[in-house]
Amino acid sequence: MLQRINQHFQLAENKTTIKTEVMAGFTSFFTCAYIILANPLILKDAGIPLGASVIATIVASVIGCLLMALWVNAPIIMIPGMGVNAFFSYTMVQSLGLSVQQGMLVIVLSGLFFFLVSMSSYGHKILESVPTSLKHGITVGIGLFLTFIGLQKGGIIQSSETTMLALGQLNSPVTVSTIVGIIITLILFIRNVKGSLLIGIVVTSVMTIALADGNHSSIVDFQTTNNNLFQLSELNLLQIPFWIAVFSMTMIVLFENMGLLSGMLPDMKKFPRAYKAVAISTIASGVVGTSPTIASAESAAGISEGGRTGIPAFVAAILFGLSIFAMPLIQLIPGNAVAPVLILIGALMMSSVKDIPFHDLSEGFPAFLIIICIPMTSSIADGLAFGFIVYPIVKIAIGKWRQVSPLIYVISTLFLLNVVASALLLH
Repeated sequence: MLQRINQHFQLAENKTTIKTEVMAGFTSFFTCAYIILANPLILKDAGIPLGASVIATIVASVIGCLLMALWVNAPIIMIPGMGVNAFFSYTMVQSLGLSVQQGMLVIVLSGLFFFLVSMSSYGHKILESVPTSLKHGITVGIGLFLTFIGLQKGGIIQSSETTMLALGQLNSPVTVSTIVGIIITLILFIRNVKGSLLIGIVVTSVMTIALADGNHSSIVDFQTTNNNLFQLSELNLLQIPFWIAVFSMTMIVLFENMGLLSGMLPDMKKFPRAYKAVAISTIASGVVGTSPTIASAESAAGISEGGRTGIPAFVAAILFGLSIFAMPLIQLIPGNAVAPVLILIGALMMSSVKDIPFHDLSEGFPAFLIIICIPMTSSIADGLAFGFIVYPIVKIAIGKWRQVSPLIYVISTLFLLNVVASALLLH
């Protein structure tokens, strides 16, 4: 048995041991286990029943982790992405007006297009063509977007008729619980406590329940399923917003996973297969009823513990599967419990701003547009559009058009068409 494990996961070639890999798996899981609670709370705002969303989150994570473990043999943990789930709930469903059924089909189609790209030579070419400044701008912009959502969910900021946004009611039980949760989560994270994000969710939940006198959340119905996700009468594929969403989601999953995999894979020779695995996992996510899984940044925790093979992902898959027995506890989770996690992740993603060359405005300004427009428009796709459209325009204006990859001109044109189509639609 041990010999088969050694051969399949190539432990000797990767200069590692089963013990090291298993411990890395536990580390990665407890670092990203918060997604079991966080993702359903975001998707709940799209109208997806919390119980069904918890099940879908677990199933999608298990599928993605098994692909990484058994097919790619890489220590990458696959979980529904924070950011892309917000795009699903707040942009696709609430802004574009798509139904949940349409949204899931958007995910499946974007995964299929993603897979076609991963099967071709364009995957690496697109990654190499995107300017570094824009890559970092995307990371920072998504981080600010998550922070903005977290501040709202935690009651720290609220809408205002006079100034659009204002400070929330700091004496409310929800806000007090959120602030305490942020402080505790931050301290635990800084001290490298395993599972600090999950602990933060639990602490915030317990405080909110205690202070809010039980009026904090609705009961979770685990009997509810997503059996009607693909009823043909609900899909209406001829709507323009539907195809705008397909294009936007495809762009997001393409670029987000490119950056994550290229930054974390211990062995870049595994990138092509890992990229295909993420695409397949994206398709599976839409089928089971959740937002797309991504190569989670939290995988870095296990990699830093020595994870080099697919064993950490396999261990995570098992632990995700076992977590389904704790589902009844989800009914106790209040909506603001995810706020500390969103805010902390946003802060971590802000570190990329230091790598943007703002002294060169032809690089810095397009990145700045991405950073500011993602949270201000509450849309990752719209933020990307502004930066990618302006980048080649600025380079052409200063006579450096040859520095821009032909693929960027194509991508910028596609984004421009997307913006024009959206403007005509809203008009």
